[in-house]
Amino acid sequence: MAEKIPATVITGFLGAGKTTLIRNLIAEPHGRRLALIINEFGDVGVDGDLLAACGIEGCGEDDIIELANGCICCTVADDFLPAMEKLLARSPRPDHIVIETSGLALPQPLLRAFAWPEVATRVTVDGIVTVIDARAVADGRFAEDEAALEAQRAADDSLDHETPLAELFEDQLACADLVVLSKTDLVDTTALAQVERIVGAGKRHTARLVRAAEGMLPAAVLIGVGAAAERDAANRRSHHDDEDHGEEDHDEFESFTVMLEGPSSPEDIARRISTAAAADDHILRIKGFAAVPGKPMRLVVQGVGPRVATHYDRPWREHEPRDSRLVVIGLAGLDRAGIAAALGGRAT
Repeated sequence: MAEKIPATVITGFLGAGKTTLIRNLIAEPHGRRLALIINEFGDVGVDGDLLAACGIEGCGEDDIIELANGCICCTVADDFLPAMEKLLARSPRPDHIVIETSGLALPQPLLRAFAWPEVATRVTVDGIVTVIDARAVADGRFAEDEAALEAQRAADDSLDHETPLAELFEDQLACADLVVLSKTDLVDTTALAQVERIVGAGKRHTARLVRAAEGMLPAAVLIGVGAAAERDAANRRSHHDDEDHGEEDHDEFESFTVMLEGPSSPEDIARRISTAAAADDHILRIKGFAAVPGKPMRLVVQGVGPRVATHYDRPWREHEPRDSRLVVIGLAGLDRAGIAAALGGRAT
């Protein structure tokens, strides 16, 4: 086991804060050579590009492999295994591999992939980390089961915990060795205690629960769990385990790209996203990059529901198109034309 490269799988729902957590992990590698596999759901490689441009020593583009062909748990043989073989063939080889799944991925099929001969003798799953948006749970948007619903004082009466989104939330939680509650700075003490009761009822009894604000967690918390999770993959059951097909069906979700026309400021873009999200409850997340007039740096845009965060991450490169492009991710049936109009752009 000591000769195997440890891998940490970081999963969690859309907008939970996985990328922020990984950026902070990169900033605190403690001498480790880290390699990243980023599974981006959408047409624009937002997370991979953001991480590659983080400007932190040791965070080079060659250390990142982005899988942009759909959910990682659906493309294990075609995408994930070749990516792992590429990393394992490197010299020097990485000391630790960090895998960020798409927000729509089930961790169980990915975990089972570590039993494949190409990987099993060389890599061990140090731990599966599930990141949960404490604010979202406190608002009653996701719940694990009926017992959790009864314990949740501020539950949304219209919440249907049997929807695919709720099942996905439960599966990611049930597979975790470490559960990270993110955005705890946005939740008061009473609501946070309620969130911890909900999550505690759905997680594995051996999984550790920790809090994080603004994605800040010491690297020692995320790395060195020592779970060897591939050894008990059969005990981490999923809603999909008893279905006839072996791969996840994501027909419930879709994504498309919008090219913005004439954004004037970060506030203008945030207003557009908030307007679009309020008008269509099928939207789960909107994110991308924008070119702001008079600004030499690229604007990173991250929207979850009506909440929008923006920041400038790096200067535009010399031959890089300075366009404003957002990925809209949501439930099937998105009104693409209507959303594009609300965003002030065109769907592509």
